[in-house]
Amino acid sequence: MKGSLVKVKKLKDNAVIPKRATEGSAGADLYACIDNPVELAPGKLVKIPTGIAIELADSGMAAFLFARSGLGVKHGITLANSVGVVDSDYRGEICVGLCNVSDETYVIQPHERIAQMVIMPVICAEFIEAEELGDTERGEGGFGSSGKL
Repeated sequence: MKGSLVKVKKLKDNAVIPKRATEGSAGADLYACIDNPVELAPGKLVKIPTGIAIELADSGMAAFLFARSGLGVKHGITLANSVGVVDSDYRGEICVGLCNVSDETYVIQPHERIAQMVIMPVICAEFIEAEELGDTERGEGGFGSSGKL
């Protein structure tokens, strides 16, 4: 599948344009656009600016922000909202909400890779009210009702 062009506007001179680490990388790294290190204590949240804004090619796409696996597994640094969603019509600065789920303070350095951004298609569903829904084998069973392998 061919890629799509994403326009990136630097909002700050020291911002770094997102880039994929390898040809096979699904996500492009997002970088902390901060002048000084930021301490992230255990159990705390912080919002880190990236210094960029983007324009997606069409409304059938969105940018999704995911944690970097190295930060998460090695240091317990993940996204505060699990996955960030950047809508196609948003033109403001992309900021990354990070949280520290470890028991040690982590220091975010200027220009550190703090998250990854994946551009994906979205289905813009239309929602209609219905009196009834179709039956399925699962029915109303949720939260583990389908069993464990």
